[in-house]
Amino acid sequence: MMNDQVNGPTYDNIGFQHDDKSPPPYNQIYPYVPQQTPSHVMVNTYQTSPPAGPCPMRQNQRPKKSHCKWITCVSACVLLILGVAALLLWYFLYYQCPLGKSCGPGGECLSPHQWCDGVRDCSNGKDESQCFHLRGTNSILQTYSADYDDWFPVCAKYWDHSFGRAACEQMGYRRQDYVTYSQVSAGSLASKGYMKLKHYSSSYSPLQSQFEHSSYCSENAVKLQCIECGESSAAPISRIVGGTEAENGAWPWQVSLQINGRHVCGGSIISPYWILSAAHCFQDSYSHPYMWAVHYGKVRRSQMIFSFKSVERIISHEHFNKETNDNDIALLRLSSKLSFTSTVKPVCLPNFGMDFSTLSPAWITGWGAEHWGGSASDMLNQAEVTIYSRQTCNAPDVLDGAVTQSMICAGKLSGGVDSCQGDSGGPLVVKSGNVWWLAGDTSWGYGCALRNKPGVYGNVTYFIDWIHEQMQNE
Repeated sequence: MMNDQVNGPTYDNIGFQHDDKSPPPYNQIYPYVPQQTPSHVMVNTYQTSPPAGPCPMRQNQRPKKSHCKWITCVSACVLLILGVAALLLWYFLYYQCPLGKSCGPGGECLSPHQWCDGVRDCSNGKDESQCFHLRGTNSILQTYSADYDDWFPVCAKYWDHSFGRAACEQMGYRRQDYVTYSQVSAGSLASKGYMKLKHYSSSYSPLQSQFEHSSYCSENAVKLQCIECGESSAAPISRIVGGTEAENGAWPWQVSLQINGRHVCGGSIISPYWILSAAHCFQDSYSHPYMWAVHYGKVRRSQMIFSFKSVERIISHEHFNKETNDNDIALLRLSSKLSFTSTVKPVCLPNFGMDFSTLSPAWITGWGAEHWGGSASDMLNQAEVTIYSRQTCNAPDVLDGAVTQSMICAGKLSGGVDSCQGDSGGPLVVKSGNVWWLAGDTSWGYGCALRNKPGVYGNVTYFIDWIHEQMQNE
């Protein structure tokens, strides 16, 4: 049992800690141990002459200094308000594009009817790049309608695998990773109708120009699978308290992110070329891709010495905030692709409309410390936790309002189970529909496994648009 005291919330990595610029000592960590003595650590948070001009001094009258100062103050306030108004006007005109959709900061401003219409209007192609997404655990394909400025399920009429590959590619997946499509009832998603391919459509032409709105579909909606994901060969089936060692193949998406052979953070495989982790792992002197190696395929780190990939690019969220920990997510693009095996597989990215924030059972994994200040774990550990609602997380006696919409919290309010230092960026996963979904990436917390101090994770569902946008831009 450790009695170390730490000032304020900290991250769950063993590298960057806000203002800390120096490499840390080699002591990593992971879930467990209710601490008796609360330690606050982030796991896995004069007098002047009368003025001339506007307030002149009258003859035979003492200067009304208070009145002059009041007028001067009002004038300054008016000028300040006008300046702020002008700045806001410029911001909304050039960045927010309130009457339409923007091609990007300082870019073109388009009407909604120019978005996803099959015609490239943005010089960067953004208007035609985010026109498909999957919704719910059924992975129903939806497409955006420029005419209706809304999303509709895709009717399976005239659909085939060539269209499936094209749609997956537009979402950032590779054509060669495409799995299949099937049909499923759209249910209430079809209350406003469908988008249906026109007869004699071709997958070699821009897909968006080949859809038409239809209130009726003679077949069901398209269910799309762009990549084999979320499959585990040895996942745990019993409820546990604290952490236990994982079996090989139980969490095949878990990777160790290392610098010079030292584990610093965790991450999750989401495709053959992409790893999802936490932005705070790659700040300041840790931001250079050449420093990092992604080790994979084993539950013992000591056995992963020769199983690694180099990193080509690190993309931290552009709005990551070191003070509030908002937007704590990053993507790593590998220099060469991973070959998938029984022990190396991607986890499923959540679809739109999936909500993990209401008492969902979930699992956390990592090579982090088993208690605050503890030594590194060579074995991958696993623990079951509960995902709590944001209202519960933000209660005054829990995390006191620190959990924003870009975060979720999970653990045990009674203490005893948590992520810890060295677990940053690693996965928080939920099983639904027989596959595992990536609900969060380990971010920060107060201590390790303390009562009423669950860990905080990046809310992956909140970032799904951002993730697919980065994957599209590779």
